[in-house]
Amino acid sequence: MAKKLLILAGDYVEDYELMVPYQMLLMLGYDVDVVCPGKKPGDIVRTAIHDFEGDQTYSEKRGHNFALNADFDAVDTAAYAGLVIPGGRAPEYLRLNQRLLAIVREFDAAKKPIAAICHGPQILVSAGVLKGHTCSCYPAVAPDVVDAGAEFATPNATMTDAVVSGHIVTAPAWPAHPAWIAAFVKLLGAQFSI
Repeated sequence: MAKKLLILAGDYVEDYELMVPYQMLLMLGYDVDVVCPGKKPGDIVRTAIHDFEGDQTYSEKRGHNFALNADFDAVDTAAYAGLVIPGGRAPEYLRLNQRLLAIVREFDAAKKPIAAICHGPQILVSAGVLKGHTCSCYPAVAPDVVDAGAEFATPNATMTDAVVSGHIVTAPAWPAHPAWIAAFVKLLGAQFSI
């Protein structure tokens, strides 16, 4: 039986940070449920594409519609081996949902692998699970990470690096997908030989 994974999404989640990990994890044989507070299976979340085009911050364009395949209200964390939290604008408001924060705390308490990218660590901050960890994130989220008692790792890393701290793996943005997903599935117990 394939290991089940959970992805927390919401409207204007970063397109690549939802779609690419979802597809990569399916390709590796995982059963992946994607949920959003207030939405049911078959409902969509709208995505946004963030790019790095030489401006002072990322640019944002409308992405795709992503169809959710599981029910947020029915999430039982015991059924999942790991958690993925994509970035974009969604984490900013998803972290206001108390059940969503409880889900993150349950994964953390069980020391199950948690992967968060870009603005995803905002949810880890609000769930109170980063203290004592080293964390990467989009640089504008760094003050939140530091205020939560974590060490911000990105000054010592590149936009393509992932940071593993215990059972949590983080990365600054979608250019880090290969390192981020590889580190996450290694925490899940996968072994690769090329």
